[in-house]
Amino acid sequence: MSALTIEGWCKVNGQQKSTPVGEIHFYVDGPLHQRLEQAEERLQNTLEREAMVDVDMSSLELKLPEGYGPLSDCQMRVYIHNEIHYERGQFHLVGHRASDGSLIYSNAVLIDQLLD
Repeated sequence: MSALTIEGWCKVNGQQKSTPVGEIHFYVDGPLHQRLEQAEERLQNTLEREAMVDVDMSSLELKLPEGYGPLSDCQMRVYIHNEIHYERGQFHLVGHRASDGSLIYSNAVLIDQLLD
C-alpha cells in the first residue's frame, strides 16, 4: 500500500484557472494499484488518450484540506506521458466537491513509483 500526500487543486465552476488547496492525502492499495497498471497497459496498446479508474472510497482513506470535501464522486485519471524513449503511465485523483460541483484534483504521480 502506498500512502500519498500530493498538492491539490480546485477549479470552481465557471472559473478559468484552478487554485491550490493544499495537500491531499490518500492510500493506493494493491487492488487499485493493479487497476492503474491495467489501465496504463491498455492505453499503451490502444489509441485511447486517458482512462478513468473507479476507486473504493473505504480503502482510499481520502483526506482533503478543510473546506474542500466531501466529494460527490472520485476516480483516478490515468494517462500516458511520452518521454523521449518510452511512455510512462501517470495518474491523479479527480473528483467533484459535493457542495457545489467544483472540480477537485491532485498533481500527477507515476504509476511505477507506487509500492506493491
